[in-house]
Amino acid sequence: MERNISKKILMNIDFVLLIFVAISLIVIPILAPIVAPNDPIANDYQNALIIHSAKYPLGTDQIGRCILSRLIWGGRSTLVITFSVIAIVTIVGSMLGMLSAFLGGWVDFVFTKFTDMLLAIPQTVFVIAMVSILGAGIGNTIIAMAVVGWTEYYRVSRVLVLAQKKNQYVLTARLSGFSEWKIMSKLIFPNVFPYLLVNITQDIGGIILSLSGLSLLGLSARPPAPEWGFMLSEGRKYIQSAPWQIVYPGLVIMLYVIIFNLLGDRLRDILDPRFVLEKKNRRKLKEWLEKL
Repeated sequence: MERNISKKILMNIDFVLLIFVAISLIVIPILAPIVAPNDPIANDYQNALIIHSAKYPLGTDQIGRCILSRLIWGGRSTLVITFSVIAIVTIVGSMLGMLSAFLGGWVDFVFTKFTDMLLAIPQTVFVIAMVSILGAGIGNTIIAMAVVGWTEYYRVSRVLVLAQKKNQYVLTARLSGFSEWKIMSKLIFPNVFPYLLVNITQDIGGIILSLSGLSLLGLSARPPAPEWGFMLSEGRKYIQSAPWQIVYPGLVIMLYVIIFNLLGDRLRDILDPRFVLEKKNRRKLKEWLEKL
């Protein structure tokens, strides 16, 4: 089965290219001190609002800061927040969802009702309210987005585990005396993980969009720190005289969202979670039974 997946990856040229582009989009902000041509917060009033030059390839903003450098450095804060939120909501939501479905009873009832209560509140409004109360900043933004973001992973993992519990290999493993933890970690989780991986990849673009919206409202990174949404907010005042101030950040945001959404779609096609690990689970169970 692993060979089939590897073969499908190598034969899928689109997926390979998307992986390369996605890795590049992550590595470039990490290497910001090396690849950025200028200081992202240094002012150069004599060269303010120029469209491009040898020193400033993408021009400058209203106080002469290099837009290219701010885009590169802005990717750092955006990706830090995005992947921090993804890590928190994936771990918390998935673990709670799997435990809730696996244990059932009052545990499942309490967590499900609590999740439904959070889902009844519009997430964007809830995040804006939390950031407004906690104050603008990267840490508070991560907390606010994580508080509501885990609910989606809870529902997905819960539904998947409920479906897996009914499979024959789970019932066979339980009758054979395997512990609940071993069944969960060795049999059920591998079947759930492909769905979560696709979800994670596709959520990256959504989180970047939400973060940019918060920054556009002045509720995320604090100036003068470079951040794409904040660059859009500053550039709105100069949309007629210096449109490149909002064009370039908008294009960068659009590029990241499109690439990671396409990557998630291709990953879903390759993993095909409906049956990709079924044989692997049966083989593992057979090996365990042979050891008894």
